[in-house]
Amino acid sequence: MVTGLGLVTPIGIGVSSFWEGVRTGRLGVRALTRFDASALRTQIAGQVDDFDPANHMEARRPARLDRFAQFSLAAAHMALEDAGLEIGTNGRPNGVASERTGSAIGSALGGLPGSEADHAEFLERGPRSIPASLALRVFAGAGVCNVAIEFGVRGPAIGNSNSCASGAIAIGEALAMIRGGDVDVVIAGGVEAPLAPLTFASFTVIRAMSTSNTVPAEASRPFDARRDGFVMAEAGAILILEEMGHAIRRGARIYAELAGFASTNDAYHMTA
Repeated sequence: MVTGLGLVTPIGIGVSSFWEGVRTGRLGVRALTRFDASALRTQIAGQVDDFDPANHMEARRPARLDRFAQFSLAAAHMALEDAGLEIGTNGRPNGVASERTGSAIGSALGGLPGSEADHAEFLERGPRSIPASLALRVFAGAGVCNVAIEFGVRGPAIGNSNSCASGAIAIGEALAMIRGGDVDVVIAGGVEAPLAPLTFASFTVIRAMSTSNTVPAEASRPFDARRDGFVMAEAGAILILEEMGHAIRRGARIYAELAGFASTNDAYHMTA
């Protein structure tokens, strides 16, 4: 059962703001301003411009985290609050034991884009410029690890990096945990913060992204015969997945039922 939602997106942060953005047709794709993209084929993206990590975590925490991990924590906070769930308080009406809670968060690129500035500094100043936090910021599992630490989640913690399917696969892994009887609740979803010059440009080089620069609103059209690529965007979407009996016993609001999951691959080509 889906019992909680947490969202950090270009059209709204939080369920209410996001849903209002959907209903009113708020435009999330627009000219990229995070850096100068004027020399690139693609000059549009989905930016989250109004995110302040200090609104979602203690003051010193953001400096130690990559942006994608900040999104992970913020979205997880919102999802748990939306679900009315307390981790580590087994026995309370809305409680769940830490050991009966899992986490699964997918991110294709993790903190790699955020490390571009660190690399530039390294080339200029050498090894002494390397921040102590770098190794723990860049790997794709940093999102799920920091969520587990933040909330004391002691069940399985799975971070995957399966390209565009990362979030969906994380939700599938969460379903498997619950069906296997390992946990009652899983914090699950996908998070991405890829808007950095080298990372963004690398996808333009392989002509994977839309070049609808003059009409951004029409750029993302995945099922259209005229589609010319995807639109790169940053966002975080976290669900609280809960075993049906557990959700019913505590009187949780249920958004939807996750009925199944499967995964295959074409074994053919990386981008085709």
